[in-house]
Amino acid sequence: MLAWGFVFLLTIIIHTTDSLSYALRLGGLRARRIGLALTVAGMLLLVSRTSNMAQGPLLGGMVDQAKAAAQVGGTDIRLELYMHGVLLAATVGTILAILLYPTVVRMSARWIVHLEHTGSIPALVRHLMLRSRWKHAGYYIKRPTWSMLTSLISGAIPKRLIILNITVTAIYTTGVVSALYASFLWPAQGTAMSMSSGLINGVATVLLTLLIDPRLAVLSEKTLRGELPLTRMNSMYGWMIMSRLAGTLLAQLLLVPLAIWLGWVMS
Repeated sequence: MLAWGFVFLLTIIIHTTDSLSYALRLGGLRARRIGLALTVAGMLLLVSRTSNMAQGPLLGGMVDQAKAAAQVGGTDIRLELYMHGVLLAATVGTILAILLYPTVVRMSARWIVHLEHTGSIPALVRHLMLRSRWKHAGYYIKRPTWSMLTSLISGAIPKRLIILNITVTAIYTTGVVSALYASFLWPAQGTAMSMSSGLINGVATVLLTLLIDPRLAVLSEKTLRGELPLTRMNSMYGWMIMSRLAGTLLAQLLLVPLAIWLGWVMS
């Protein structure tokens, strides 16, 4: 249970930081420094990847324990519930990111300006750690309200991007988890199954690289040139983070089918 608790917490951190990258991009647009915004987003990405490194062995250990229990007459019901719990943590992390979204948008604009001034990430971190810098932090904190949340999805609905982002998020969220669960269902091919998450995540990578990121980049450049109003990107990133939430919910439905599909492919 302790290991599962750590996995749950790490999964929340991973999806909170990943989702807040949209807030940093929007902050970069507001500060008209999108390149620096991507650099600051790299800090969140580092937190996410570090959490991923710790999550993987813990999750794998849970599967190994379930395999050992199954050999002495246990069942896979508890493991499946734990796996669904991990996906639930992804949803919780995304909800937390939505609640923090307006605050991070406001603060990220300041972080980006400070990065331009300090010139490096380590110097920026030292700068932000100064006690004097936190005296006015309350000014940037924005308490989430229902009207604020609904404003995130105002304006035109980018249906294609929403569907793509839901799909990509669902696949990424459950890819590794489904592969590990498949390694439990087919223990004879356990190693191959646990290493086969790329068969699932590869589809998401292609969709993200070819269809989602280029579209967001084009819209961002048009906004910087004044061809699109900033409110358009406010709405766009709002829809993107909400569609991420929907994707984590869809992942719950894909967990077992994708594990079975991997078993069919690898057997």
